[in-house]
Amino acid sequence: MLQQVNEYFEQHKMVASVLFGIFFGVTARFMLLRSDYRQYPAYPHGQIIHISLGVIASALGAVAVPALYQKNLTALTFLTVAAQQFRDVRNMERESLTKMDSMELVSRGTSYIEGIAMVFEGRNYLVIMAALAASLFTVAFNVWIGLVGGLLSLVAVWKLRSGKSLNHIANIHAANVRVDGPDLYVDDIYIMNVGLESDQQYIRERGLGLVLEPKNANGRVTLSNLGQRQAILYDLSTILGVLRDTGEPALLPMAKLHLDSGRLGVFILPHDKDMSKALEIASRVPLLESAVRMPSKAGVNQEAKDNG
Repeated sequence: MLQQVNEYFEQHKMVASVLFGIFFGVTARFMLLRSDYRQYPAYPHGQIIHISLGVIASALGAVAVPALYQKNLTALTFLTVAAQQFRDVRNMERESLTKMDSMELVSRGTSYIEGIAMVFEGRNYLVIMAALAASLFTVAFNVWIGLVGGLLSLVAVWKLRSGKSLNHIANIHAANVRVDGPDLYVDDIYIMNVGLESDQQYIRERGLGLVLEPKNANGRVTLSNLGQRQAILYDLSTILGVLRDTGEPALLPMAKLHLDSGRLGVFILPHDKDMSKALEIASRVPLLESAVRMPSKAGVNQEAKDNG
């Protein structure tokens, strides 16, 4: 039986490569399809759209290798068309999330939205890579090597499915929320002015504070980015809940810097006042690519380090 299977695939190697490529590409897309606290794509039609695009992407990656082997270079131009389509997907995600963001009590912010849209585009390219690898190994060697190549591509996709989180650049610890007259502090970091006594009492009872201490100069600049700060507030407020309504600026979650040390003070009013959860959530906040800054890599800083 095994011998017959080998003979069949050897005789129809191109067909086998396409089938293997599509299979591993679609599998990779299912691995990357997640519905989590960001609530997108949590509804059925959103998932159908992304699965359908994954099937298209895997088919394009799978047929590219047989087309190249048969010197059909015209077929490869479909990859450029696919790239344009996936850029349109990124624009679609950006527009949808921006419209949804206006209805949130605590918004994601433009940097977070751009990061999510970029991820959706990049996942389609990972699907093409998985399909391409499985198809290439099948055509170049045999179906068993193609199977190994497809499995290795899935491992690579799993490794690349997510980037770094906030605990890579900062140490996070619990902080004391205190109201000194009308001034609100998280430890020694000034947050804002709270005028109403009722709001001050509410903050004393329900307020929760965190302090993020950057590990180096790069982390300090990244934490100062407004988009990264908004991502922290959004994740905390979405998972723990937020005790506020529209038109109540005194109850708005905020994150402010201690200008001398670069530490970031975070204040929220959660439904679930659980400090251990808050610390875990903050540590897992994604590090936004648009917010990452590396001043230590600048030429002037490298020269100063070498001279020192």
